[in-house]
Amino acid sequence: MEKHNYLKIFPLLLMTLMITISISLVIGVANVTIIDSIKIILKTIPIVGDYIDVSNIQKSHIAIIQNIRLPRVLLSFLVGYGLSIVGVAFQGMLKNPMADPFIVGTSSGAALGASIAILLKLNKMFFGIGIVSIFAFAGALLATLIVYNMARIKGKVPVTTLLLAGIATGQFFTAIMSFIMTISTRDVSTIIFWTMGSFSGRGWSHVQIAIIPVLLGSIIIYIFSKDLNIMLLGEDSAQNMGVETEKVKKVILITSVLITAFLVSVSGIIGFVGLIVPHMVRLLMGPDHRILIPASGLVGGIFLIVADTLSRTIIAPTEVPVGIITALAGGPFFIYLLRKTKRTI
Repeated sequence: MEKHNYLKIFPLLLMTLMITISISLVIGVANVTIIDSIKIILKTIPIVGDYIDVSNIQKSHIAIIQNIRLPRVLLSFLVGYGLSIVGVAFQGMLKNPMADPFIVGTSSGAALGASIAILLKLNKMFFGIGIVSIFAFAGALLATLIVYNMARIKGKVPVTTLLLAGIATGQFFTAIMSFIMTISTRDVSTIIFWTMGSFSGRGWSHVQIAIIPVLLGSIIIYIFSKDLNIMLLGEDSAQNMGVETEKVKKVILITSVLITAFLVSVSGIIGFVGLIVPHMVRLLMGPDHRILIPASGLVGGIFLIVADTLSRTIIAPTEVPVGIITALAGGPFFIYLLRKTKRTI
């Protein structure tokens, strides 16, 4: 895609994001109009809010938008944004179209770590960071290292071994988590949340937990976007061109695990977002990671806002875990990728 087309794509994505957020905010039991929801949001902005009149809007509607729907929509965006960027980073680093946090077992490791913290009654904060998130990070890091080392053959990570190692490790960690659910009947409903993913009951505190890791992590990954482009030529070629490939892989791996762990700690396991979105964006914009990373983040955020809106409205008042919605979309797409790459498997 030519450079001037990028200048058109990003404003279009931002406009789509704003429209998606506006529509998502007004969908629900409470009948709030788009104009009222925009006024309520603008009212919360310093200086600008002084010129916005919301006296004719019901206080209950203001509370619903400010305290329930807006943080939920923002959290959906952050999780979709972060998972998509991690998917791009994994696929670029491993040169593997199947890689994403769910497939390589990172999400399962994070969920197991969070479940252990719940079992040990460690739902507390430590210097502003939830101990559950710290356990999720440790579990995600352990699972990723296991999969990466199991899959690596002579310095390379073939598709077949990555899939087998990821599935085996993910199932093993899931089995341990199921055992924890069996012996900890009081916390079953809480732990089930981690296995299916949901934004139900999420608020501003969860946005605060996710926003810094996602922003810092995406910046770090973007800094290595040129290196990821060069690594697509092969590690030997990249090293000859001055790229410290092992150092780049370690930094990206740890950063990706950090992002995934914090996101899983606030939303549970939401699979396939990091698999689907990068491929969609790559088809539209090509493989340049300088474009692919921010574009995938925006598309992933929009995708998960739409998926969460469907999850809470499709059979309302019952809420479907958002992980089921993404799996329904991602499962067929994963099969398509398997068929497409069957000659190499």
